[in-house]
Amino acid sequence: MTVSDTTIHDASDAHAPAPAAVTGERADLLEMLATHRRFLRLTTRDLTDEQAGLRPTASSLCLGGLIKHVASAERNWAAFIVDGPSDKSDFTAMTEEDWARRADQFRMLPGDTLAGVLADYAEVARRTDELVATLPDLGATQPLPEAPWFEGDVRWSARRVLMHIIAETAQHAGHADIIRESIDGAKTMG
Repeated sequence: MTVSDTTIHDASDAHAPAPAAVTGERADLLEMLATHRRFLRLTTRDLTDEQAGLRPTASSLCLGGLIKHVASAERNWAAFIVDGPSDKSDFTAMTEEDWARRADQFRMLPGDTLAGVLADYAEVARRTDELVATLPDLGATQPLPEAPWFEGDVRWSARRVLMHIIAETAQHAGHADIIRESIDGAKTMG
């Protein structure tokens, strides 16, 4: 199955907030996030499910897996904005089985399809966009979960979490562009 460029554009347009619905800082954050989501999705244009699972670089990353990971991370960070850290977000208590499940986010597993991965990502994006549009206060904070990479008692505002989601999406869109170019020479830009 091949996912066409048209499908990718349609998915992007389907979750974009109406311009009149969101203004100011929220509109700026959502526009930046939408831009990087689009770049990430564009790396999969015209690929088959098999190609979306290829790992053509020295990395173990594949395009479908990157999108699965970004969708999962965005879903979890959006939940964090609303509910704070959950039992699942305590990285210090993760078992080997938990880490193996997390590693599966980066792979196309049997039964995964590119269309399914993209549809899940579009739904995650729609929910995040809705959350950003309706949050009472972007400055509201939550304590970060226990993790070796977070130092001390730190709290992040919803604004800071959104900036982190944007940065992670942009970083992985760059990874995806390199992987796509390694598959068939196609580029997102340039």
